[in-house]
Amino acid sequence: MNSNYIESGRTKQKQKTRNAILASAKRFLTSGQDFTLEDIAESASISRATVYRYFSNVDILALEAGLDIHTKSPEMIYDPLRKLSTDKALKDIQSYYNHLAIDNEAAFRRYLSLVISPSSKGVKRGARRNQTLRLAMEEGDLNLTQHQKEKLIVVLTTLMGIEAMIVTKDVCQLNNKESIDILKWGLEMVLNGLKTRS
Repeated sequence: MNSNYIESGRTKQKQKTRNAILASAKRFLTSGQDFTLEDIAESASISRATVYRYFSNVDILALEAGLDIHTKSPEMIYDPLRKLSTDKALKDIQSYYNHLAIDNEAAFRRYLSLVISPSSKGVKRGARRNQTLRLAMEEGDLNLTQHQKEKLIVVLTTLMGIEAMIVTKDVCQLNNKESIDILKWGLEMVLNGLKTRS
């Protein structure tokens, strides 16, 4: 998706459109049918140009829709964590995304290789981790300004998901368990640092 498109105005409507596109693609995938971006536009009752604003090619859409089938929404992830302390909720969110990355590693790696290729310039990913962390921060008990919360979301996002797994496994040569353990330790160090700050 155009890198500035979803962030400019009417964010909720744009997210709704993006979700409608993914829902259409998931219907095609679960029924075993091949599809084009034109098929998605017709199925979602939106223009072809709109679909192209969100997904530059059918491969990226198919991979993201396939991953979306296996991924809970931010609300579904956070709802059972609402009564936990913010620290515990953040640890559980990290655990969910790190296990999701390991369980679907090949698909995530393929998707990532497509969205970071030069031909996919401007494609914007779904940002589920950010959205889930934002839910925890909104209701959480951390004594931080909004600006600090936004910065913390960025830091915590780097400690979960496929990118973190690629760094720990490919660069640092850790196995799955070691990767999960070191990323969990990193999150704990960040949270401990917040508690001891003056």
